Amino acid sequence: MTRASRVVAPLAGLVLAGILLLGARGLDDVAREGQLGPGFWPRLVLAGLGLACLLKTLSEWRRATPRSAPGAGTEPAGEISRARLAAGIALVILYVLAASWIGFMLATTAFIAAFMVLAGARSPVTIATNAVVGTAVLLYTFVRLVYLPLPKGEGAFETLTIAVYRALRIF
Repeated sequence: MTRASRVVAPLAGLVLAGILLLGARGLDDVAREGQLGPGFWPRLVLAGLGLACLLKTLSEWRRATPRSAPGAGTEPAGEISRARLAAGIALVILYVLAASWIGFMLATTAFIAAFMVLAGARSPVTIATNAVVGTAVLLYTFVRLVYLPLPKGEGAFETLTIAVYRALRIF
């Protein structure tokens, strides 16, 4: 693969991020004084995407092109397990469907744990720690920092979510 062909995708991502960033300029026209406008987070993500694409473009450009025979010294990609792929897709669909009923907090905790098991994690302590800490970080980020209302669930699930929010001082 030539140097130029390796940089096409990240360069296209950089250009797309730049175009979308320019298109997001008018999103803050409705912002109140002293508050972050609705365009702040999309612009922040687009700037991060642009930076990541720029860094990837530069690293691919600087990487030496192998001079050996085609295919020499490269490992073939591992076989994709169709069952694992289907299970991963099913987990994502189930997560989306369950989030409104059981709430973001419980759905995310279960999703992270199930996806880790599917990916091959075996330590219950590691799985539980990542699921709980990952969910707590997402809750603080979305509810406390971004002020994004997340699904709390229905009935007893909503009561549990609000109790956890209060315990974590999110509410």
